[in-house]
Amino acid sequence: MPRIAGNDIPDSKKIRIALRYLFGIGPKSADDILRDAGVDGNIRAKALTGEEINRIQKVLEKYNIEGDLRRVVSENIDRLKRIRAYRGIRHMMGLPVRGQRTRSNARTRRGRRRTVGSMTKEMAAKIDAAKKG
Repeated sequence: MPRIAGNDIPDSKKIRIALRYLFGIGPKSADDILRDAGVDGNIRAKALTGEEINRIQKVLEKYNIEGDLRRVVSENIDRLKRIRAYRGIRHMMGLPVRGQRTRSNARTRRGRRRTVGSMTKEMAAKIDAAKKG
């Protein structure tokens, strides 16, 4: 497995696809990197020579990727929380940040459904069964 920017990239995939495994590299930037490095994007990652890997890493130094990018994103979120912006408050509360509806859906941000106030049908059925039996 070739190691680029501190990460192992899959060696069975074409290099233009394998570069996308790096955080912050998408389809367009992967093609731009390969063009700047002078590497054919259709060869497999395991077929790269050491010189080609070095050229790719040299071009990647210009990009903000992996740990640096993660740090920048978390600093931006912390700044929004600190200044008590609407988006920062939504991050703090664990709710959708970009205007999605929350009356229904939003389960990935809000978590599993918890019944508040009244009982679930299963609990009501158990209580009725206990009263009768």
